[in-house]
Amino acid sequence: MVDGETPKLLPKLIQEGNLTRFKQEIQNVVDLSGEVKRKHFGRSGDTLLHYAARHGHVNILRYLVETLEMDIELFNNDYKRPLHEAASMGHRDVVLYLLERGAAVDCLKKADWTPLMMACTRRNLDVIEHLVQRGANPLLKNKDGWNCFHIACREGDPQVVCYLLDVSPDIWDTESKIKRTPLHTAALHGRLEVVKILLERCPYKPDSVDQCGVTPFMDAIQNGHLVIARMLLEEHQVPG
Repeated sequence: MVDGETPKLLPKLIQEGNLTRFKQEIQNVVDLSGEVKRKHFGRSGDTLLHYAARHGHVNILRYLVETLEMDIELFNNDYKRPLHEAASMGHRDVVLYLLERGAAVDCLKKADWTPLMMACTRRNLDVIEHLVQRGANPLLKNKDGWNCFHIACREGDPQVVCYLLDVSPDIWDTESKIKRTPLHTAALHGRLEVVKILLERCPYKPDSVDQCGVTPFMDAIQNGHLVIARMLLEEHQVPG
């Protein structure tokens, strides 16, 4: 393979987890700094670190960082760092490695999303715990005014919701920029177990309205979540 073709092959080898072949192809790169260490690939502008973090290949990530000396804070076109990628995909070992190497735990991507917020888009309790233990701030908000609790309530994992309440008891007391609470979010998406937790542990006002005058009860009714609507009506004493 000629030198000009080698860099194009590198992301594919990383996705496949083929470190041996990757090391072989690196020998063909003339400009290691320009073609590998700071190279951005595709429309998203991902670096090789992003590919390794996204696919959970900590051995390749270690080689990129420790042997090729790549910067773990390189970002793509959406300002995503490798830590965002690993957190969003639930790759615990990659998250831990990046944090041990000094990755900024509350780095922001486009729209002000932190790695913790990205982790909360999936049922990643283990990853979420490690991020919080390493100093991630659960109260930070993205550009829409959502904190990680909003996101967790949307996804509907009761364990994640309870954990966030345990480590940050006031995290429930938040509204988005259009005045929607996590209870609105959980009711809208039909997250029954999460709604139960919120009603038991969080003193939401039964008639709380968003910017458009919508209550969690209305969200539940309009989206066909009748069990949740009944629960809000009966247990939260929402006017019918």
